[in-house]
Amino acid sequence: MTNRRQFFNQVRRLVVKVGSNVLTCDQGLNLPVIYELSRQISGLMDAGLEVILVSSGAMAAGQKKIGLAQRPSEIPKRQAIAAVGQPGLMLEYEKAFAVYNIKVAQILLTGDDLTASRERYLNARNTLNTLLSWKIVPVINENDTVVVEEIKFGDNDNLSAMISLLMNSDLLINLTDIDGLYTGDPRTHKDVELIAEVDVIDEKIEAIAGDIPGALGTGGMLSKIRAAAKVINAGIPMIITSGREPDILKKLVAGDPIGTFFVPTREKLSSRKCWIGYNIKPKGTLRIDKGAVSAIAAHGKSLLPGGILAVTGDFGIGDAVELLSEGNARIAVGLVNYSAGDIRKIIGCRTDQIDACLGGKSYDEVIHRDNMTILTDCNL
Repeated sequence: MTNRRQFFNQVRRLVVKVGSNVLTCDQGLNLPVIYELSRQISGLMDAGLEVILVSSGAMAAGQKKIGLAQRPSEIPKRQAIAAVGQPGLMLEYEKAFAVYNIKVAQILLTGDDLTASRERYLNARNTLNTLLSWKIVPVINENDTVVVEEIKFGDNDNLSAMISLLMNSDLLINLTDIDGLYTGDPRTHKDVELIAEVDVIDEKIEAIAGDIPGALGTGGMLSKIRAAAKVINAGIPMIITSGREPDILKKLVAGDPIGTFFVPTREKLSSRKCWIGYNIKPKGTLRIDKGAVSAIAAHGKSLLPGGILAVTGDFGIGDAVELLSEGNARIAVGLVNYSAGDIRKIIGCRTDQIDACLGGKSYDEVIHRDNMTILTDCNL
């Protein structure tokens, strides 16, 4: 079992995601929980930590406020509910943090804000860094009122992972309505056990998580596991636990063995590597042979044309592409030095043959290792 303190002693910046089931009750927003979270976060800030809060609750709060028995399926109605709920959610956070003389800032994002361009990605990061330097708590939510399917994060579990990558955080805490990942759903089965630690997210873990749904929120346990897969591959530990445990944040940061701890699989990635691997939308794929898979995933090498088997898509120089193995496993995402058309001309070539094939050579590498991020579901 991992000694969590070895990770948490170095924590300076953390992302806290709190779910709808924690923040709401029959009467709407659960104000005691909001005030308790604010107290705990202010205590962490007094200890010198920077805290970013990813908060669900707008749609659930709006649903309760309007008096709807269940969330409608129509997108305009769901977006209208979010519009009703978001102001009340932020008002309560503002009042709760004001008790400790702390200001809050509302940040509403869509997937495009972090994936459409490097400039928008950096602008978001710079804004959040400025707020943290001013000791203001950013309260982040997806912009449900305007978002469409093509630019959705999917749920706030994924959003919290993307924010952790964006801000190069040291820890992601996912607060939900159960104590962590169990071997089954503890709300319906008594003979299940808490999984205290996960160091590999495989099909077995995903199958267990898939049987534990959410309630008010959109994300069940599987969405939390998928968020964990992103951050631990970037070197950021994550914990799933109950948001209603007394002093839960203080206990977790102190390294207490609470909830399910997801162990980072590597050293922390740079912000740029996180952007390449998890923010850019790939415009094509390169299928590579076993030798290239081993060179890239096991030895950190660049991709040369000799290891490429096939090209899919129409992309230009500098675009992002996925690297796939012969067995269709996702190996990496990288920025190409050649267009799709030129890569098709040099498939299988040695680097000293590129010039003859293309009438000139800009690079030996199709993708340089500095412009490539290895992914977690690589099967060697």
